[in-house]
Amino acid sequence: MAEVAHHNIPAVDMINATSRLQLEAAEVRSNKPNWGSYFRSKMIQEDDYTLVTSYENAKSKDERDQVIAANDANGQLAKTMANLITQVAKDQNVRYVLTLFDDMLQEDKSRVEIFHKAAHRQKRTAFSQYLGILQRQDNFIVNQMSSIIAKLACFGVTRMEGQDLQYYFSFLKEQLKNSTTNEYMNTTARCLQMMLRHDEYRHEFVVTDGVQTLVTALNGKTNFQLQYQLIFSVWCLTFNADIAKKTPSLGVITALGDILSESTKEKVIRIILASFVNILNKVEEREIKREAALQMVQCKTLKTLELMDAKKYDDPDLEDDVKFLTEELTLSVHDLSSYDEYYSEVRSGRLTWSPVHKSEKFWRENAAKFNDKQYEVVKILIKLLESSADPLILCVASHDIGEYVRHYPRGKTVVEQQQGKAAVMRLLTAEDPNVRYHALLAVQKLMVHNWEYLGKQLDSDAQGDGVAAK
Repeated sequence: MAEVAHHNIPAVDMINATSRLQLEAAEVRSNKPNWGSYFRSKMIQEDDYTLVTSYENAKSKDERDQVIAANDANGQLAKTMANLITQVAKDQNVRYVLTLFDDMLQEDKSRVEIFHKAAHRQKRTAFSQYLGILQRQDNFIVNQMSSIIAKLACFGVTRMEGQDLQYYFSFLKEQLKNSTTNEYMNTTARCLQMMLRHDEYRHEFVVTDGVQTLVTALNGKTNFQLQYQLIFSVWCLTFNADIAKKTPSLGVITALGDILSESTKEKVIRIILASFVNILNKVEEREIKREAALQMVQCKTLKTLELMDAKKYDDPDLEDDVKFLTEELTLSVHDLSSYDEYYSEVRSGRLTWSPVHKSEKFWRENAAKFNDKQYEVVKILIKLLESSADPLILCVASHDIGEYVRHYPRGKTVVEQQQGKAAVMRLLTAEDPNVRYHALLAVQKLMVHNWEYLGKQLDSDAQGDGVAAK
């Protein structure tokens, strides 16, 4: 799996996962509408009545093919489906027709082209007449329609484009955002899996902030099955080199790394590692590749790889991925300066008391680098002071601002210009005693000039208060 050509991406591995939609569809199939009564009361036309009853009565795929062939040339099949979906009032019957439609496409993928050809004759797209159904109130109808649209977009040679594609991705993203209320999340994820296996669709998904939506969903509460489906979508995206190089800045690696460090499911572990392999293989820019590898290391990926290597899975693909990642990440750690490590930690927003923070040598040699890229590191530290609720991050960020000021002559001015002093001062009244302690140290460093004297004072104060500098 280390390097898989796009067309070798395995078929969506969800067929055996029974979703809510599939369970309900089984019940819907058994509630056949009384088409005779609709026809007699002129609620449906004779052509539609004849076709739908003939199709229902066909006992095998061959017989169904014959019904389709007899109604294909004149576009009747596409016309009947559209009529029954848009003109039949009762939701229960619309559910039934959509399930029939979905089954029809699932049974033979080439049937989608019948609908594309019919739409083309009318100078429209097959999607345009169905996208509006996604606004219906009935959630089964909405999700069954979504499933059909994904099949129409993926099964044939005709691709979804332009406004149709934007509208559909916008719909799927909204569904993903409603993870707590969307009872059909597995269907949403499944549609995404189908779409993102096609490179033509990936760019549009990314430019409309699709990756951020996926990352947010992965960081939320998800069951194992849904987690796997969402990561599958991420994995599909990493086959595109332009998208792979955006992953470090979009929080993808951190989100996957967190799941990897906690997951016990082989299926999930395997797809995350395959995504990491893709990212490192596809990214050619040295700096971005290094940043990606660093993020993987910070998520303790090497530790996971060590544990996996010890387990010895009977799977050559997985073994190749483990071997490749272990070598790449070990290499990136050796090649690391302490500032690279620090910079990556700050950019990830996950500050801990790693050794560099307390190293006098580190601050002496690197404080001036905080001014690079228009004071990028200083700005990130101040933003963390303003927005983080994690006491550990607040302690470390306060400490680092203080050390920057202490080691860089103009640091005090820079921090004040970026509203850093006010951010530190606010933490003097924080609930956590350690946060108050480190904020106080930082404030004193912002105020005082005589560092040697301050050092002695702080030591005696700390011992007097009994507050540990954790």
